[in-house]
Amino acid sequence: MSFDTLQLEVDDRGVATLTLNRAEKHNALSAQMLDELTAAAEQLRVDAAVRVVVLAANGVSFCAGGDLGWMRAQFDGDRQQRIAEAGKLADMLQALNTLPKPLVGRVQGPAYGGGIGMMSVCDVVVAGIDTQFALTETRLGLIPATISPYVMARMGEGRARRVFMSARVFDAAEAVELGLVAKMASPDQLDAAVEAEVSPYLKVSPDAVAAAKALARSLGPVIDEAVIASTVERLADCWENPAALEGIAAFFEKRKPSWVSVKR
Repeated sequence: MSFDTLQLEVDDRGVATLTLNRAEKHNALSAQMLDELTAAAEQLRVDAAVRVVVLAANGVSFCAGGDLGWMRAQFDGDRQQRIAEAGKLADMLQALNTLPKPLVGRVQGPAYGGGIGMMSVCDVVVAGIDTQFALTETRLGLIPATISPYVMARMGEGRARRVFMSARVFDAAEAVELGLVAKMASPDQLDAAVEAEVSPYLKVSPDAVAAAKALARSLGPVIDEAVIASTVERLADCWENPAALEGIAAFFEKRKPSWVSVKR
C-alpha cells in the first residue's frame, strides 16, 4: 500500500520505520494522515516479517498537533461531524496501541497535542534533548480528550495533571520525569539511541513479545470501546461550549481569546 502523508520502509532485519511525512506542515495531523496511519498499523499488524516498528517523523517537528484545515472543518461542522473526526483520531491511536509488535518512538523537535498522544501509545520513546512538548488543547478552550486514555496510562494521573490542563511547554528532561520519554539523546546520537532500543527485539520470540505486550495492556488501565466513546463525546460537548468557540475563533483570527486574563 502506498501513502501520501507517510513513508513506510522495512529493512532486511524486519525493522519497519513508519515516518510522518508532512514536514512542510510540521507533521500536523490531517484527516488523511489519520486514515493512513490507521491503515499502516493494520498493514504492520499482519506482516509476519516485521519484528519491531519505529515511529518517526521527517523535518524539524515530530508533530504539531491537529492540522489547521482539519480544525477548521470541525469548527464549521456540526456535532456529528466532530464526533466522526475525533473518531478518526481515536481509531488511529487504538490501532497503534494494540499493535502486536514493539513500537519505538523517535521524536525530534516540537511534539504537541496529538503528537503526545502518539508518543503515549509507543512502548518506549527516545527524544532529542532539545525537544519541546505541550498538551495545548486548553489554549483553544478544548480538552485533550481523545488522547487522554493513553496519556493517563503512560504518565499516571498524578504526573499527567502537572501538564494536562495548563498547556505549558515542557522540555525533554521533564518529559523523562513524567514518564513520557524513556531516554534523551543529542541530535547526533538519536538514531543510535533508537537502535539500542530496537536491537534486543531481534533476539527474542516475536510471538512471546506479542503475548507479553497484550498481557501488559490487559493489566493496565482499561481502554475499551466504552472509554473511547466517552472521550469522543466529552470532546464533542466541549466543542459546543462558548469558551471553545471563542478560543478557536481567536486562534484563526490571530488574537487573544476574551477569557485570557494575563499577558502571554
